[in-house]
Amino acid sequence: MYDTILVATDGSDAANRVVDHASDLASSFDADLHAIYIVDTTRYGQAVLTEASGVLEELKEHGEKILEDVAALSDVDVTSEIRSGRPDEEITAYAAVIGADLVILGNRGLGAGPSAELGSVAERVVRNAGRPVITA
Repeated sequence: MYDTILVATDGSDAANRVVDHASDLASSFDADLHAIYIVDTTRYGQAVLTEASGVLEELKEHGEKILEDVAALSDVDVTSEIRSGRPDEEITAYAAVIGADLVILGNRGLGAGPSAELGSVAERVVRNAGRPVITA
């Protein structure tokens, strides 16, 4: 049913919940599991990130740590990807590149307020991914 699964994470509680689910599904379907972390340049602004050379590197290193945790918690091998840009666009673009049969992400990330049932990134991925999406 699923050959390639993409899990998107930002290290938030909601994202951490879906990592186990993605790993279980990948194991059950003997699917390839990909994990992606996006350095959200829209949050910080490309000009700020360009001028502050160390900031972008620190954000990427933070993403690498999060992706290492995903791999450590998973029962299957994980292919990791770090990208920079607008999270929903990068998630849907990477899903297309790898031919993901399923995208899994938290229902809200670090940027959503605690009352948000579905964050803006999750909502845009659901709307634009062109493939099944699970949020939790």
